[in-house]
Amino acid sequence: QVQLVESGGGLVQPGGSLRLSCTASRNIFRIGWYRQGPGEERELVASITSYGSTDYADSVKGRFTISRDNAKNTVYLQMDGLKPEDTAVYYCKGSGFSGHYWGQGTQVTVSS
Repeated sequence: QVQLVESGGGLVQPGGSLRLSCTASRNIFRIGWYRQGPGEERELVASITSYGSTDYADSVKGRFTISRDNAKNTVYLQMDGLKPEDTAVYYCKGSGFSGHYWGQGTQVTVSS
């Protein structure tokens, strides 16, 4: 079993920045950030493996950066140039040989 704890959400104006953190209770191969807006399906935003291989949704390429500190079992999502359509609950998901695990989510609201 792996526990994941997200932090860093909040309210920000369009064009602003936020950094989300996801800390796992132990090392796990891949950690991804997903988001779910009102009335929408959950979608992948970005993911990173323990080797540092990354993947991004087209909608966030060039604005969001995912990074990882393996010593702290923590993954960061730096979000710049935020838009109102980025408003959602952001979840981190850990995936490895033992299975898949979700965090509780953190709300990100982009509004003036």
